[in-house]
Amino acid sequence: MRAARLIRMALLVQSSPGLTADALARELDVSRRTVIRDAQALQEAGVPIRAERGRAGGYHLAPGHRTRLTTLHPTEAETLYLSGLPAALRDLGLSDAADTARLKLSATLLPSLRAAAESSVRRFHLDAPAWFREPSTPELLPELARAVWSDRTVEITYARPGRDDAVTRLLQPYGLVLKAGVWYVVGRVPAGRDGAWRTYRVDRVTALSPTDDEPFVRDPGFDLTEYWRANAEAFARTLLRTTATLRLTGRGLARLPAVADPAGVAEALASASGPDAEGRVTVELPVESEEVAFAQLSELGADMEVLAPEGLRARFRAHARDLAALYGVTPGQR
Repeated sequence: MRAARLIRMALLVQSSPGLTADALARELDVSRRTVIRDAQALQEAGVPIRAERGRAGGYHLAPGHRTRLTTLHPTEAETLYLSGLPAALRDLGLSDAADTARLKLSATLLPSLRAAAESSVRRFHLDAPAWFREPSTPELLPELARAVWSDRTVEITYARPGRDDAVTRLLQPYGLVLKAGVWYVVGRVPAGRDGAWRTYRVDRVTALSPTDDEPFVRDPGFDLTEYWRANAEAFARTLLRTTATLRLTGRGLARLPAVADPAGVAEALASASGPDAEGRVTVELPVESEEVAFAQLSELGADMEVLAPEGLRARFRAHARDLAALYGVTPGQR
């Protein structure tokens, strides 16, 4: 365990000279004191690592020195070939580059490691989209990806769900996230406007044009993974812009998590009333729009009654009439 940590520490200092003891402690998930002891151990093993003071200080390797610790373990080679999603790379327009990179990497591996890497491809396949959803690549995704790579501010036109109008925004695109088959762009509104972070579904971006400005300067403290982890739930909740009041049977309540958005279901379950005389409970379910709610809640059939809003209730009333007419059902007939 310690040997692997020492190797990782040496590689971190080689790739990112100037990392402080605190920064290395965070990366290695150890204490600052352990980092200092590990640095001494590396020195005793012949690795010329040193700590420098001052503004440009931190840990450095001697000028011109590069570690020879880059030989891959078979497990590392296997894992490396699982690090990308083929469909995601294709969506971003990077599949050819990824294939070329894998060929170059394979050519540098020992035969035993090459076999380990190739076997992982035959044994594991990562399929990101959810079931029963046909994945589609947003038309503007490759162009947006190029803006992310080049740190270019873009002007986007965004179609807001449930509304006929669209909005135009200047955005500094920091990163792209693939969540359950749906692409999102995370970016920052230029500081001259409000400097706020924003998340947009890429398939709702209807127009995009790079500005003539110089590349924007990235915030060095921004971490895409941490941002998404901290904000994904809150973002999902912002999509739920209206509320439906539902009366559900016990079976309908049990099936609700399978048809509605998780963020809305959690609130609905928390709001559930006690069973009425017919054993039904009433809940307040946050939904994205009446159109989306109708598509989702239709799956519950007679186990769900919409009480409000009236527009959504009218949709189900018309739907019930259409079904009755289609199947020739008269009132009271089963």
